[in-house]
This record gives sequence, structure tokens and C-alpha cells, in this order.
Amino acid sequence: MFHSIEKSIFARVVSFIGGRYSLSAPAILEEPKQTAFGELSITAPFHLARQLKRAPASIAREIVAEIGPIEGVAALEVAGNGYINVRLDRGAYGYGLLQGAGEAHEPVPGKIIVEHTNINPNKAAHIGHLRNAVLGDTFVRMLRSSGRTVEVQNYIDNTGVQVADVVAGFHFLRNMSYDDVLDLMRRTRFDYYCWDLYAEVSSHPELKQWRQVTLHAIEHREGDLVHLASKVSEVIVGYHLNTMARLGVSYDLLPRESDVVWLKFWETAFDQLKERKAIYFETEGKNAGCWVMPASAFKEQTGEDTDDSKVIVRSNNTVTYVGKDIAYQLWKFGLLQGKDFYYQLWPGKGVYITTAEPQPPADRAFGRGESVYNVIDSRQSYLQDVVVAGLRALGYNDQADRSTHFSYEMVALTPGTCVELGIELSEEDKKRTYVEVSGRKGLGVKADDLIDKLIEKALEEVDSRHPEAPVAERKQVATQIAIGALRYFMLKFTRNSVIAFDLREALSFEGDTGPYVQYTAVRAGNILRKLAERGEALPDFARELDQAALARQLASPPSGEDFWQLLLMASKSDSAIERAIASGEPAHVAKYAFQLAQAFNNFYHGYQVLSEENREKRLFLLWITDYVRRQLQRTLDVLGITVPEYM
Repeated sequence: MFHSIEKSIFARVVSFIGGRYSLSAPAILEEPKQTAFGELSITAPFHLARQLKRAPASIAREIVAEIGPIEGVAALEVAGNGYINVRLDRGAYGYGLLQGAGEAHEPVPGKIIVEHTNINPNKAAHIGHLRNAVLGDTFVRMLRSSGRTVEVQNYIDNTGVQVADVVAGFHFLRNMSYDDVLDLMRRTRFDYYCWDLYAEVSSHPELKQWRQVTLHAIEHREGDLVHLASKVSEVIVGYHLNTMARLGVSYDLLPRESDVVWLKFWETAFDQLKERKAIYFETEGKNAGCWVMPASAFKEQTGEDTDDSKVIVRSNNTVTYVGKDIAYQLWKFGLLQGKDFYYQLWPGKGVYITTAEPQPPADRAFGRGESVYNVIDSRQSYLQDVVVAGLRALGYNDQADRSTHFSYEMVALTPGTCVELGIELSEEDKKRTYVEVSGRKGLGVKADDLIDKLIEKALEEVDSRHPEAPVAERKQVATQIAIGALRYFMLKFTRNSVIAFDLREALSFEGDTGPYVQYTAVRAGNILRKLAERGEALPDFARELDQAALARQLASPPSGEDFWQLLLMASKSDSAIERAIASGEPAHVAKYAFQLAQAFNNFYHGYQVLSEENREKRLFLLWITDYVRRQLQRTLDVLGITVPEYM
């Protein structure tokens, strides 16, 4: 509701300024740093001062005197040298919340495509992939909670170097046939097996030659290697989907890179790039025989002062990652002149996957987004900039403007967590603040191993607190705590922060952690559960509390101010989510959840809800407890975190 009233006040002030001064004033609202200054502050007088050539305080007094009453506002006060402090009508505000005002969201036109996870299907997922998936999934949840239509895509790079390396490992290093690998898939945890094989083949002196042969076979659909690559990637993607499902992460579509190539998306994009002279054929130097994009095309986009052109098609006629990604980005916006994938539903996975083979029409349409967010780590920033530069070179400036690289920094491990997970460290690494992981070197932690260890540690705590509970129930609670701990840790840092994941810190029930916020929601629920155990039903608050009663409780000193600040904070979930969307920072939602949890815990320790003797106050305390619980749970839902029955 706070977000709704913000917009209402904003619109009223903008309308008044336009009519009174024939001017516009941007950035006219902010939240005061001190609660004593009210709930909002209008800063428009400072923006108008230069244009009107008057003192901000004089303009502020004029606005307050002439704007008239604003629904939901109790008072406007001129403060300082030109601020206008806004004090809301507490009774009306509380009653609006009681009646459910501001809970419904109008659908926002247009479709947003969010691409995330994008794990190379050559080995098990690792901890870095978890940050990508959790960030992407949470951003999707934020968008959907605010009425946006979102299509979630997980791009499967099944024709790239990493898959080629593993396939080369099976074929050239292990001398295994297609049937041999199929048998291995049945007998082993295949994504784990490939983890070790990838590290082994990466250091082989003949890898470069093997890779070239394998990449050519995959891209041109020649020989047995293409079938082996297809099967390896398909099976490993299945493991990845299972891993991400443990975190509550799901997708609408899995576009496969092989289909971008085989359905000639690239040829269509290639023709456009050549026609617009966005790329040229290099005849000399290190890039001789390649199709390249001149540095001048993307220098402005990347901000790098370089004369190096970017290779789009190699001299052996294979397409680079960035070339295929330009074609894929064009398809996302519906710019490939009628080109589309075929789609089939993956049995048992509940997700569509693309195919190059004709299929009956899918029950929904894919692609053609109004805007696109690509969740890809910051080390790929240069390549993402080249993709956007490709759109601009083709004349698609609007689409380029609506292409966002949702970047993030890497995830490392604290030395203590490495020890917990059984990773051997050198004496030098033991002294570091964090330890970087490397798939090629085989140093790292598999995502499922990390999740299993978190569940194991959480279960130890649950067992010590609730030994009488059924075993399966304790395991479920421990899993919810573990997943909440992991997701929250990945989200509480801003995207440009390097994370040093610490297992003990993540699982702590104290401080800025997922379990702390979960525990707060459980604590609020326990108050209502105890009410039921006494044989009392939750009151019909809308019938028993009127606006006057709410006004009394929110005004009565000294508790009224505590109640008001808690209620106000609990009503800001929409505002927090919208600000997080605008800034592209899910961390803001995590911070809001933590602050709300802190505020409720202060309330919990300061007021005895069930033993309150004054009936009206008891009803009010029960309502505010229930309201905060629901708002906290809703915020946790947006973060992808569930609330256990107990902790």
C-alpha cells in the first residue's frame, strides 16, 4: 500500500506543479532519514528554485498553502530550507491495509525475457552456477509479483568448447563408443563423472586438435561425435534441472544452441550482418580467413580503446559464441524474419525444450520479448557488449537499449568452508580470505554436494531442538532451512560484490541470514498457533476493528509510534520490490526482509500479544502480528524462501 500512496502523492504534486507553474519537477519524493520528519518528503521546491529564481522555502510554503487536501495525507509541513514533510493519516492508512488496499496488481503490458542459469552441459553444476540461478530466479519472482509477464529461458550451449572437450575426452582419451558411454550413464552419477573427465582432458597436450575435430563435427552434424555430444548434453541438462529444482528454480524454455545453428538462425543473422556491413571478411593478419566485427562497431558500447576486431566466424567456418548469441538475441526480440524453433515438452521436467525437428504447435508462444535480461557473470561483459553492438550495427537501437546484461561477480569459498567440504588446501590458501574455484582444475564444490552439506548441518540443529518430531518432518524442515540459508546468502550481497561463501555464517540463526528471517516468520506464526491451541479462532479483524480504533492504537503514546513504524515498514514490501527492480538489485529485497524481521522481533519482545487485557488493543496486536507475518512470508516467497513449520 505504501507504494500506491507514494504514486498517488507523486501524481498529485506533479499535476499541481504543472498547473501552477507550467513546469515539471523530477525526483520529487524521498523517504526522510529520520522518522520524526514524517513518512515522505517532497523535494520539488529545490528542483523548481532555479527555474523560478526563488528560494526553495518560499516555493514550499506556496505549495503547502495552495495544493489542497490529498487523500491519505494528514498534514504537509515545510521544514528546513525547502523540504515539505508528508505525514500520513495513520487511521486511514491502517484501515486501508486492514481492507486489503494495495494488494492487487494490475498486469503490466509486454513480455520480459529473462535468461539465466546457462550452465555448460558438460559436468555437474557448481557453486558459481547457484548464484546465477538464484539471482535470475529471484529477479523473475520480483517482476511477476509486480504484475509483469515474464518468460524464463535457460540457454543450453550444447555446441560449445566445454561440451566438445568432454566428448573429446570420451572419444579420444577414453576410446569409448556411444554405447560405452550410454552404459556409463546407467552405472554412474554421470555429471560427477564428467566433472573429473573435464579436469583430466583439459590438461592433455592434444586437446586443441581433438577439440577442433569435435566442434566441426557437432556444428556440421557429421559422424558419431554429434550423436555423442547430443546425448551427453541432454543427460547432464537433466541433472542440472534436478539440482535447480531443489532450490525452487524453474524455467519456461530451454533453447539449445545446436538448434540456433541447425535451424539456420545464424545464417539469417549472418546475412543481415553482411548486408549491413556490420562485419567483413579479413584477408590478412592474425584473423585472416575470418569474418570479423570491426572494433569501431563496439568501441563505444564496450568503452574499451582497442583496435582488435572481434572474430564472429572462424577461418575453419565455425561460428564463435558471440556470433551465435547475436542470432539468439535477435530471435528473442522477434527480429529473425519469421525464423522460429520447434518445441517439445520434456517429459517429467515440466519445461519446453527447443528442437530442430518439426513438432505439433506448442500450447504457448515463445520469444518476441519487449525487453531482455541476460543473467551472465561479469567476466562475460565484453562479449555481451559486442552482442548489443551487433544489434546497433543492424539498426536495432531500440532493442539494443532494452537489452540488459544482468551481471554479477564470482562466488568463492572461505577456507573454513573448504575444510567443511573436504577440499584440501595448501598452507598459502588456508591464509587467504577466500579461495577461488576452477572447473578446469577440478577445484570447486559441486552444487548438490553443497546443498547436501547444508541440509546435514541444518538437520543437526533441528534434531537438537525437536528430537520428538518425526524423522521425515525434521528432514523437510532442515531442507527448508538449508535452501533458505543458501538463497539468502547469494542474494544479500549486491551483484558487483565477490562472495566468499561461508557455510557456518549462512546457517546461523542470528544476524543477517535466511534462517534468522525464517525464524521470525515462524515466531509470528507461533503466536497465532498458540491462540488456536487455546481454542480461539483468529478474529474477523475487518469487522471488529474500525478506522477510529486503528487511529487510537497508532496514536497512543508511547506504544503507538512503535506500532506505526512496524506497520509502515511491513506495508513497504511493494515499494522495496519496485526499487529493487528499478536498480536491478535483488539484494534490496533481502535487506528489506531482514529489517522487517528485526522490527518484528523488537515488537515481539516489547509487547505480550496474547496476555494483553485490553480487548481493543489485543485485537490490534493480533492483527498487526498477522499482517506482518503475511508480509514477511510474501517477501520470502519473492526471495524463493519457504517458511518451515518450526525451527
